[in-house]
Amino acid sequence: MSNAVSTARKPAVRAARSKGDPGHSGQRNATLAWLTVPALFFFLTFAVVPLAGVLILSFASWDGIGAIGSAGLGNWFSVLADPGLYNALGLTFLIMIASWLVQTPISLLLGVFTAGSQRYRAALAVLYFLPLLLSSAAVAIAFKALLDPNFGLATGLGLPFLAQDWLGVPHLALGLVIFVIAWQFVPFHTLIYQGGVRQIPRSLYEAAEIDGAGTIKQFFHITLPQLKYTIITSSTLMVVGSLTYFDLIFVLTGGGPGNSTRILALDMYLRGFRANLMGPASVIAVILVLIGLALALFLQRLGGKDKQGSQLEGM
Repeated sequence: MSNAVSTARKPAVRAARSKGDPGHSGQRNATLAWLTVPALFFFLTFAVVPLAGVLILSFASWDGIGAIGSAGLGNWFSVLADPGLYNALGLTFLIMIASWLVQTPISLLLGVFTAGSQRYRAALAVLYFLPLLLSSAAVAIAFKALLDPNFGLATGLGLPFLAQDWLGVPHLALGLVIFVIAWQFVPFHTLIYQGGVRQIPRSLYEAAEIDGAGTIKQFFHITLPQLKYTIITSSTLMVVGSLTYFDLIFVLTGGGPGNSTRILALDMYLRGFRANLMGPASVIAVILVLIGLALALFLQRLGGKDKQGSQLEGM
């Protein structure tokens, strides 16, 4: 009798669970909430608190050593009235756009190529990833040595066209910065695109082959549309990350020649730690944060309202 009753109760229990047991659901939500506590602690400690400190310092007068005094809106007025800010801002956006235009097509094509199942492509993917393992400072030092007009590749390999003052001419220095940034970070975005391509069902390509579509048509009509969200993610990381190109440019050019490569992040460092103007440097830091947030939100809006949508939408 008891076995019959327990057997009869099982479907009812399953039905109750399928509809959602309030007690069980509340307990699970409480457990998940506790799991977020460590992440929330680190976020508050290493993101929110420093950001609040920088915001406070932007209204203060401090040389980095002595007492902190109040400056009111003086720091903001002085920084916003400085033509050097707009030069740095323009260079930041120029490097951002140029880097995106160079890195995106190269990393996309390499990602599609290395997504193949052939063994030699897997070996090449490992080689392509090597530049990302090096620090930005090491990369900058290496390129400074290689492109030295007196002792670099120009002399060692007998290549006269490399014997130029790459770091002494403004447009050459700016072009070199964009090239080195692309050389270092293309592997990272190649890996992102490689993973995205491997998520596309093979059946789409098989159907296209049956319809007579070649490789180029498959790329433009299948691969690119299916990589919509991957492209947005990669572009977000690329654009927002370009606001932090400090160490590479600092070691490679130091912001020169003149101010031809003095981007916002480098300008912030030079104001704060060279001129001991922590207040104006904090103003630039806040501006960088606001620009990064605005760009990230703009790029995410390009993905549409359905942020949880799969890249296989429309199938």
